[in-house]
Amino acid sequence: MNKTILFDLDGTLIDSTDAILNSFQGAFKALGLTSKNNEEIKNLIGYPLEQMFRMLYPDKLILSKEFVLAYREIYAQIYLEQTTLLPKAKEALELGSEIADLGIVTTKGGKFTPILLDYLGVKKFFKTLITLEDATNPKPSSEPIILALKRLNKTQENAYMIGDTILDIQAAISANITPLALTCGYGNENELKAHSMVFLNAYEAVNYIARLN
Repeated sequence: MNKTILFDLDGTLIDSTDAILNSFQGAFKALGLTSKNNEEIKNLIGYPLEQMFRMLYPDKLILSKEFVLAYREIYAQIYLEQTTLLPKAKEALELGSEIADLGIVTTKGGKFTPILLDYLGVKKFFKTLITLEDATNPKPSSEPIILALKRLNKTQENAYMIGDTILDIQAAISANITPLALTCGYGNENELKAHSMVFLNAYEAVNYIARLN
């Protein structure tokens, strides 16, 4: 297949909001920190966990690694039961797999990503999974996208990145592939529209790609 479609995960294919927020709030409590508003947390989804913590608590940087450990301990207990596929996500992957090689490029940890995709019944659609630990520099760097293309033995030609945050769009532009933004996740719609075509969900984006020559 000459096309390549790379997907972000949280807010693009899956709704993991409850699992993420509950893990954040539980970790804050475990560390004795004042709780943050859920909207503040949601606005940062897409960044690596440690960076999210540093942005939320710039005066508590020394606790960032301890926070990640506390978060993951809680998340490991709840993430399967508190995560679902977004509407039309499976249909997007079914159509996508007919026209392109598919991959995941996420800042979610490698310990959880393959298990979650398998649990949701969609791991079979992907030929490569790029998670937080695979790249030195996460999105918005182009590095994880370039790595995904390398593992797929594909070039930037006819390659697309589908995601819901500006980090996905910036990474795609930096990697010289086509970004397609979604409004079903955590990004700011106006910010996304300034840099990318925008679609309601992953299926609409894949259907657009399918209609291209």
